[in-house]
Amino acid sequence: MAQTLAQGKSADGQFLLDAKQSGPLRVYHLIAHSGIQGAAVAVVTGNIWLGLLEWLAHTTIDEAKLRGKTTFAQDQPLHIACKAVWLAYLVLSATLSHGPSISLWWR
Repeated sequence: MAQTLAQGKSADGQFLLDAKQSGPLRVYHLIAHSGIQGAAVAVVTGNIWLGLLEWLAHTTIDEAKLRGKTTFAQDQPLHIACKAVWLAYLVLSATLSHGPSISLWWR
């Protein structure tokens, strides 16, 4: 769902997806797209700092792709790697806070 929202998909097209690639407000649309991803991470993890890190990382990764420094094939694994880092951080911090027998889903 977050990806659909972040791409600006609607009945009339892919406005945000196209706008972040070109146009007079390209940077604004890129930051908005990345902000939606960051907000989703913040909501899912309950951690605003991870959401802000996702926003920054997503903006950086997409900007590199738009400038031709990375390809789509490189872009997607980088986004997935970010999510893996956020998950590893959550598991590690929970383990350090509550011990190795913690169940992340039952508090």
